[in-house]
Amino acid sequence: MAFVSLAILLTAACAAPAAKPDAGTTPNTPASPKRILAAIGSDPPTISADFIVAGSGTIPGGDALEELLNAGLSHADGEGRLHPQLAEAVPSIDNGLWQVFPDGRMETRWTLRANAVWHDGTPVTTADLLFSATLSQDRDLPVFRDSTNAYNFVDRIDVPDARTLVVSWTRPFIRADALLPSLRPQHILEASYLADKQSMLLHPYWTEAYVGAGPFQLREWVRGSHLIMQAFDRYPLGRPKVDEIKVKFIQDRNAIIANILAGEVELTMGRNLSLPQAVQLRDQWKDGRIDVGYTNWISAWPQLLNPTPAALLDVRFRRALLHGIDREQMVQTIQYGLVPVAHSFVNPTESVYKQIEPGIVSYDLDPRRATQLLEEVGFTRAGDGFFRDASGERITLQVRTSGDDDTHEAAVYSVADYLKNLGIVTEPFIIPQALRDDREFNSTYPGLRVWRLPNDLWTLDRYTSKNAPVPENRFAGGNRSRYMNADFDRLVERYLVTIPEGERVGVLGQIVRQMTDQVTALGLWYNTETIMIGNRLRNVTNKKTGGANQAWNAHEWDVIS
Repeated sequence: MAFVSLAILLTAACAAPAAKPDAGTTPNTPASPKRILAAIGSDPPTISADFIVAGSGTIPGGDALEELLNAGLSHADGEGRLHPQLAEAVPSIDNGLWQVFPDGRMETRWTLRANAVWHDGTPVTTADLLFSATLSQDRDLPVFRDSTNAYNFVDRIDVPDARTLVVSWTRPFIRADALLPSLRPQHILEASYLADKQSMLLHPYWTEAYVGAGPFQLREWVRGSHLIMQAFDRYPLGRPKVDEIKVKFIQDRNAIIANILAGEVELTMGRNLSLPQAVQLRDQWKDGRIDVGYTNWISAWPQLLNPTPAALLDVRFRRALLHGIDREQMVQTIQYGLVPVAHSFVNPTESVYKQIEPGIVSYDLDPRRATQLLEEVGFTRAGDGFFRDASGERITLQVRTSGDDDTHEAAVYSVADYLKNLGIVTEPFIIPQALRDDREFNSTYPGLRVWRLPNDLWTLDRYTSKNAPVPENRFAGGNRSRYMNADFDRLVERYLVTIPEGERVGVLGQIVRQMTDQVTALGLWYNTETIMIGNRLRNVTNKKTGGANQAWNAHEWDVIS
């Protein structure tokens, strides 16, 4: 593990005095500034994306805010491809910045751009990189945890100078080129971190005093209302063409629609309107358009650690559930037929989908087969049409989701109805807002939990045993079903260390087959996020795949009169 050596290096790097803020950071705003009126579907408690994950998804639009205000060594474009941001280049085998040695060890080298600065004028240096890396590994602060678990493969990090970072890896890791996608200012946060880690989370930096290194800087934040960000003149990729973006916090979706039709909003960011709402708005809004992108997948996750009923631990029961749900009909009615059924976690738009498709075990609607499987488990159908166990008790299954998404709620009630028709007593349950951020509550659901989760190919590690949310990790893991299987873990580990693409895709096929054969998730459909884009906006698009960023090219956004 690299944490101890990083801590030593961090102390050394931080011994140098921090640069004083540059007085020349006041934005140069034209007399007739270009402005964008945007909205997100939430009232964010913080600007930091790290703080809006609590075992129940993310705050709608919260990730987009930090994409606009902060930066990392690299960032992903709308299709998930990496581009250098605060670094001069993304390490690769071709440019010589990524070396793989005969014994399996690796080395990646990053060089910060000479003109990379924080919004307060302080230069971004390797001290910030080391501090950010330390936060990502601190088990006492799981909110900063790196979802790729890259640091499990890091041996040490060296800093030859204030702009160069050399990472030594113990073995191959396919996402070694995606280290530190979001940085934290060491000169602002380190003293608080060293004094009291938990108190650092209350630092005003995370709210009104936010300082990033992205294309826009925070000018005003009014809780419950809006924030205003303005172009950062010294953004390394170039001063944004847009001078100001006002982001309204609108939690009511009908209010978002009303603001759009009234001309008060011309851009939505992140998850906001449901697909049905967007489709209805499409025919009314003549001043803009809808941009639809695949972002993740929606599944009903079975509880596989101490579930109720215990039959969920029997794969035949889980297969019966899938055979009893008419997912094609759900897609037609809930998603207007615009998305396919999710037979596996791999999105059909992924370039490798055709290669792994033969290994997918699919479960079409087949109530007869579902009944056979339930009888094999040991259940019998009573005269009232419901299945009962050996003691004569009805089989009861809770199906729950968060109460902030119409699509999720529609999925819960549809799944419950189909299973009820199959002969299983179902209990739909909408999680109240007060429990939304309760990690333990969200991890210990009894039956099925409908969730939207990332399905990009770089975060497969979230499905392994070590990422199951349990008391030992304060319920911070992303393995929602809490499926723990050593053979599966080894497959994922192989995938994450296999550099040649052909070999890696072969391992991915085995992973997909085990997930679908064992029904570790009841895939429903590939989720979309719809954003609204005004006709006068240029170079603004939606993100198209999981792991992509909507605001990656925000410095190139523009408006026409």
